[in-house]
Amino acid sequence: MTGTYLPGAFATHKAEAMVKLLGLDPLDDKQWDFLQSETTQDLQAAPGSGKTTLIGLKLALMADAWTSMTCGVCVLSHTNTAKTEITDRVVSFAAGRSLLRYPHFIGTIQSFVHTFFALPAVRAKGVEVRAVDDTAFGTAAIRLLRLPEYSILRSSLKHQRDGSSIVSGATFTYRGGELAVTGATKEPPFGPKTDSAKQLSHLKRTLAGQGIFRYQDMYAIAQQYLVEHPDIIPAVSARFPFVLLDETQDTSVTQHELLDLVFASSPTVVQRVGDTNQGIYSDTGAARGPAPTFPLAGAAELPVSRRFGPQIAALASHLTVRRPQQIHGAGPDGQVAILLFDEDTVANVVPTFERMAAAIVPEDVLLRRPPQVLGARQRPGSSPHNPQSISCYVPGYTPPGRPTAHDTLIDAARAAGTKWRSDTDNHEGANELWNAVRASFTPLTGERLPSLGRLDRSAETPGGRIRILLRELLAHTAPFEKANWSLLTEQLTVQMKLLADRRLRVIGLDFTPATEAIIEAGGVSKSSVAAPAVRAVPGTIQSAKGETHAATLILDCLEKTGKKFDVTQALRVLAERSDPQQEPESVQAAVQLVFVGATRPTHLLVFAAHRSRSKRYAEMMIDAGWYVRDLTEH
Repeated sequence: MTGTYLPGAFATHKAEAMVKLLGLDPLDDKQWDFLQSETTQDLQAAPGSGKTTLIGLKLALMADAWTSMTCGVCVLSHTNTAKTEITDRVVSFAAGRSLLRYPHFIGTIQSFVHTFFALPAVRAKGVEVRAVDDTAFGTAAIRLLRLPEYSILRSSLKHQRDGSSIVSGATFTYRGGELAVTGATKEPPFGPKTDSAKQLSHLKRTLAGQGIFRYQDMYAIAQQYLVEHPDIIPAVSARFPFVLLDETQDTSVTQHELLDLVFASSPTVVQRVGDTNQGIYSDTGAARGPAPTFPLAGAAELPVSRRFGPQIAALASHLTVRRPQQIHGAGPDGQVAILLFDEDTVANVVPTFERMAAAIVPEDVLLRRPPQVLGARQRPGSSPHNPQSISCYVPGYTPPGRPTAHDTLIDAARAAGTKWRSDTDNHEGANELWNAVRASFTPLTGERLPSLGRLDRSAETPGGRIRILLRELLAHTAPFEKANWSLLTEQLTVQMKLLADRRLRVIGLDFTPATEAIIEAGGVSKSSVAAPAVRAVPGTIQSAKGETHAATLILDCLEKTGKKFDVTQALRVLAERSDPQQEPESVQAAVQLVFVGATRPTHLLVFAAHRSRSKRYAEMMIDAGWYVRDLTEH
């Protein structure tokens, strides 16, 4: 990277000064090694090991020493949440803000592929992109299917189980030098030469001509574009002499191959960071699934977690499925507990956890990081076994992202923000929020305000300023404090009136505290709540990746095969000291999810399990210092 930044950028005295300036904990030897590394390498980082802090520090030092006006740093992540966290770290110091401008790039892999390959390829064909979104594509595809020219395809789908998903999931795959139409997870059930296949291909290409795509389409389009225009590869790799890939364990095979195509044979330094034991997304043809080569042999490790203490670290170490790692807990001394319940006491699980959190966790910590209730499944399936999902423990639980009617804008914003922060590249969360805003600001003339895609992007216009306000709502939780909400809605009202340029009917801007919303969602009246001041927030384990909680409750849920329960299996593995790598694949997947949930809390980790399945495993953990409470006996 000669000529792109000053030598000595990572000198010890500079790094120590930056650590002091940012108020960070002193670095250990392994952290120093990664911080000062200027060559391609992998870093396997345990949960809570300070990975994101270290990335932010490295970028701060690099930004401070950067000299090139045409070459930049490329920072890629898997989710908007990770990207926002890195961006927040970067903008906290003056020099780092330069990384948000040309020639640098910080974003998700999806947005990187869009920006540099897929969108230029689509636009080169004269197509205006209207939507890159699986849901939007599915809706448009089902609507198009009704036309007479798809009668053979419609007839064929009637004989297929869930035939509509074949159309709504029709995806481009780059194969044999061209874009082939396949299913989202598998090949269509009819041969490629049949009339049904031809009509499916015609429908897919018709929507592509209208600018409507699925997320995965963009990778296939990018692959084709790079093959047909190979000169783009050296241009992009020259633009980015340093690439930092965060959350590498969630990079799919397709994403991995595409990044390899661009950077592997170039002089670009590529540093990949992640935790392979948190690679919980399956590679089902969508842009998800573990990169098969991470971490490479001899990768550096960060095994010390400052999030939690020795007890949580010990159980987490035994649940490392993909790659055994001995995690050392240097955080607060925490408590691990099990709540055993039956059908009559399942409703007591969450309230009991809330009381435990209030009694064990210091109040200031609990207020800063509210307790969380996590489960792997949002709603029950068809199995007769119960409880199966979060909604079985929390009556009235509404999964974020499900289309729901919100009485107030703040409730819609909370739901959309949760969705946006947890998904890979979530246009849907942003659209959900904008639709809620449009419902709150309705022109009296009856006209509809423009779609999100048609809002101006310039910060000098009402549309651009509205985009900034929307991002504030999606990326952060601070706006949901009462004073901040009042200020934000005032700003939003001004900009919406300027955008509409006509009189508006304004409704639903009232402030609703999150605790009240949670109580109401659970069907509990305010007068009957004699609970702690800080109530638990329910959500999925998947959406909690990267978060830190004061206290976490993990609910026993039915795993994806519908035959076993995830917490029960994890407790069995822990109690019997079995090797998780020798367990069946379904058990490994369940244990891996539990690992992600179990490594969130700082002070209190609680498992909820049915006593008929887990009592003997729970009793075996008492000698390890775990607290066991049988709700059927209290």
